[in-house]
Amino acid sequence: MITQFSTLYAGHILEGEGIGFDGIPHDDRWYSNERLIEVFDIAKESAILMDELGYDVLWMAEHHFQREGYECIPNLLMLSQYLCQFTTNLKFGCGFNILPMWHPIRIAEDFAMADILTGGRVIFGVGRGYHTREIETFGAPLLDPDANRELFEEQFEIVMKAFNEESFSHKGKHYTIPPEVPYRGYTLKDITVVPRPIHPVETWQPVVSGSERGMDFMAKHGIKGLILGTHADYVDEYMHKFQEANAKYGRDLPLGGNLGIGLWAYLDDTVEKAEKALEPLFEEHVKFAAPLGMLRYTDEQMKEVGPGGVARHIAAGVDFRETLDKKAWFAGNSDTTIEYIKEIEEKYPGVEQIMIGFPMGATKAQFKEQLTRFAKEVIPSFKKSGVAD
Repeated sequence: MITQFSTLYAGHILEGEGIGFDGIPHDDRWYSNERLIEVFDIAKESAILMDELGYDVLWMAEHHFQREGYECIPNLLMLSQYLCQFTTNLKFGCGFNILPMWHPIRIAEDFAMADILTGGRVIFGVGRGYHTREIETFGAPLLDPDANRELFEEQFEIVMKAFNEESFSHKGKHYTIPPEVPYRGYTLKDITVVPRPIHPVETWQPVVSGSERGMDFMAKHGIKGLILGTHADYVDEYMHKFQEANAKYGRDLPLGGNLGIGLWAYLDDTVEKAEKALEPLFEEHVKFAAPLGMLRYTDEQMKEVGPGGVARHIAAGVDFRETLDKKAWFAGNSDTTIEYIKEIEEKYPGVEQIMIGFPMGATKAQFKEQLTRFAKEVIPSFKKSGVAD
């Protein structure tokens, strides 16, 4: 049953400027530092409004070097802690901390501090990354997909030890923790991470390729998954794969259990008006994502991979009408939106969270209007309390 509504703000500052296929080419965008730091005010204004409207989680994304203005938040934990000062109940989801760009103990320490100082209002999330410019610049592999996954999995193991064990040691391919060096008259054999989280850590990861190895890893560690902007047939496939993978580890989940569904969506008075408003935002997303190998629509395209084999499809093609037909993106009025979300709820009874995306190119005014309309026209059909009138 759907009980939570969240939204995704990946950190764009485009504000409707030259968007769409006829607008400014992606690589021709280059914003000043003064413009790029607007991302923090956008996040602040959005968080305050979401808190007032009764939303559950603001998900944000970690990215680096994007002078083009698309994903401009380099540190989710710092920003989440800052935003907690201006909100009361809203939680902040790390969607996602890209482990290959971190030392695993450093991310564990930083998250633990955020967990303590915010009273448990930050949700841990991890990913493998999909931008070569980011991952490879930080000295981690992305072009080699096996090396990327291998590193990610070892890092995750270390993070979990850091969270859950009073002291630990680790010897793997990439890390020996601690090094056996002399310290204060003895040789190091184990370490204690200070501090450790004091609230239960709920870990989330994006469901992108739906690979058997990826599903097994998530199930093994009890990781929850978010599926965003994905062809409805693949959503269904992933739902069943995830349920089966968890069953192997003794976890009997209803279909959709431990999974959330994200929609790049737009709500207006009529379906036609919603589609008209959403189409240029979809086109801007395609301009950003297609060169990264992230748009997959057909079975043949799904066999292809993006850089390093990491990303397969975050939208679902380049044709707006087909993408709407396959429910990877959604445009509707309040009635059709409620109807579709109820279809999701009926088909996947284990799904508890619907995440509404803030598409690249949408203005602050559009996002505020969408947040308000969803809260007042859609959410009360699923969640009877907590949404402001």
